[in-house]
Amino acid sequence: MQKSTFQELCAWLAPALQCQDTHLRPAISLEKRVAIALWKLATLDSYCSVGHQFGMGRSTVGAVLMEVVMAINAELLHRTVRLRDLHTILALDRTHIPIRTPPHQAAQYIKRKGYFLMVLQGLVDQWGQFTDICVGWSGRAHNAHIFQNSYLYHRLQAGAFFPERNYAVGDVQMPTCIVANAAYPLMPWLMKPLTGHLDASRELFNSHLNRARFQMECAFGRLKGRFRCLLTWLDMAEHNIPHVVAACCVLHNLVERKGEAFLPAWGTRVDVEGRHFEQCRFHTPASTLRAISFSLRMKK
Repeated sequence: MQKSTFQELCAWLAPALQCQDTHLRPAISLEKRVAIALWKLATLDSYCSVGHQFGMGRSTVGAVLMEVVMAINAELLHRTVRLRDLHTILALDRTHIPIRTPPHQAAQYIKRKGYFLMVLQGLVDQWGQFTDICVGWSGRAHNAHIFQNSYLYHRLQAGAFFPERNYAVGDVQMPTCIVANAAYPLMPWLMKPLTGHLDASRELFNSHLNRARFQMECAFGRLKGRFRCLLTWLDMAEHNIPHVVAACCVLHNLVERKGEAFLPAWGTRVDVEGRHFEQCRFHTPASTLRAISFSLRMKK
């Protein structure tokens, strides 16, 4: 991000991160703490490596990271990850975040390729920004099961996510709809591709629907391209991982709205590092993840 965006981020986080000097040592400045967190989230560097970059110990880097992550979620999550435009296209999908091997119920987290994952479900608008997120489910949980147990689903069922509004498409009155892939259930407010024997008109319908979902895949790619910590397992306590993933989504929305550059090499790096990670198998003990939903109330 540019310096102006960084300074604006620091100003937003200042109420939650201001510290005072003590008799033993001066407090780490606000700007330095935010920079430490951004560096750790945006790179594959270890805590020790980040500590060398900023002249502090490994444990201090870990503590600073979680302080900033919690501040981002407390101050900016509801402000940033929300539905802003009722006329936008909304697409629903999920992506996987690698985790360490849970000692209990590990079979629920392992995928067929031999490593362990948790799920980030995201609702993305046509500008590639997250309007709702739910993170923490195991990698083996089905898309439909995660969705039907999310706060987003219950708000949609209750008609509380967006108001009932119909649009005329030819002679047909269409409600506001979310587009998703075939793994999700067909609902009055959720449209998915047609299956079975498809004639030319149905193939064309699926083609248009899949084109509308394109920003969903781009958003996940850009998220991981900017925040490379999501490409390999996060070296932290498991209950902290959903908070870190949520903070990355908040920062993604922030830089996208600011029009910050996304270099083509970052997208290539996601593919290369993702394939490299898939060749590895991790067997480090960890505790069972607790699913945390970061669904948000729409602000008018």
